[in-house]
Amino acid sequence: MPHSAALLDDLQRYAPEIVEPDDFDEFWRDTRLDAASRPVLVDVRPEPTDLRLLDSWDVTFAGFGGDPVRAWYTRPAGVAGPLPAVVEYAGYGRGRGLPHERLTWPTAGYAHLLMDNRGQAGQYGAGDTPDPHGAPGGPWPVTWGILDPRDYHYRRLITDAVRAVDAVRALPGVDGDRVAVVGNSQGGGLALAVAGLVGDLRAVLTTAPFLCDMRRAVQVSEPAPYGEIARYLAVHREAEEAVWRTLSYVDGVSFARRATAPAHFGIGLRDTVCPPSTGFAAYNQYGALARLPVPPAREMHVYPFNGHEGGEAVHVRRQLRWLDSTLHRAGPSRT
Repeated sequence: MPHSAALLDDLQRYAPEIVEPDDFDEFWRDTRLDAASRPVLVDVRPEPTDLRLLDSWDVTFAGFGGDPVRAWYTRPAGVAGPLPAVVEYAGYGRGRGLPHERLTWPTAGYAHLLMDNRGQAGQYGAGDTPDPHGAPGGPWPVTWGILDPRDYHYRRLITDAVRAVDAVRALPGVDGDRVAVVGNSQGGGLALAVAGLVGDLRAVLTTAPFLCDMRRAVQVSEPAPYGEIARYLAVHREAEEAVWRTLSYVDGVSFARRATAPAHFGIGLRDTVCPPSTGFAAYNQYGALARLPVPPAREMHVYPFNGHEGGEAVHVRRQLRWLDSTLHRAGPSRT
């Protein structure tokens, strides 16, 4: 996808009308209430590592339907008192891996919870959380249960992501009033979903977000994961209406419109996996339905000559500086 000033100008104004189901808010309220009816922490045990400057715990929390979801909790060793927390979501086909694989946030001084992706591990990274719910759909995670929003894999995964925030707030040594969510690609889509469902986050960091402007994304993106939906529809031609209906319940633009926390975005203009227009669709409508006296702060970092990798280390440095500044501003406390 070539870069030009005209293209960027178009993206900065791109705000498609996303068709939302009439019961969108009710659907997610009921889903969240069911999940919240169970105690969130199932098991927390120290995890031996060879990292002398960090401490890690193997955490199991109750996600969608009370299913056990695994996570790593890591924080600076020997630091007393509660720390601001970062909840991180992994990309498509990845799991939580090993506790030493993602160290940016704990080495920056945060309490860090890395959530496993139920049922997805094995494509790009290891994990150990199964997805025990079966329903008609295709062979890839993005198509599991895609014929009905109640059965859809992303209903479960988004619920897990919300519960991960509940879990980190229940862990020792966490300042529950200063919690941020972060993710890249699928993780970025999950971060946006949580931002629209959890009203008292302090910050959202999303890069190359998946799950945004879904109908357009499936139509224009060839690689997985969107290409997997297209390949499913190429075989199941009669399922198109049901698929679009299901995807309308998990579109990141709808969640972004309801978000209230300050947001930090990053997008590569040559991204063919998560087309830049779809991320801009979420950014340009971020906080539109937030009902705040002042819209939530947001900023976008664009990498004209990068694809799905975005700004990589340069962008992470920008995230670190932005989050430090954002978490040290006065913000709302939970009630």
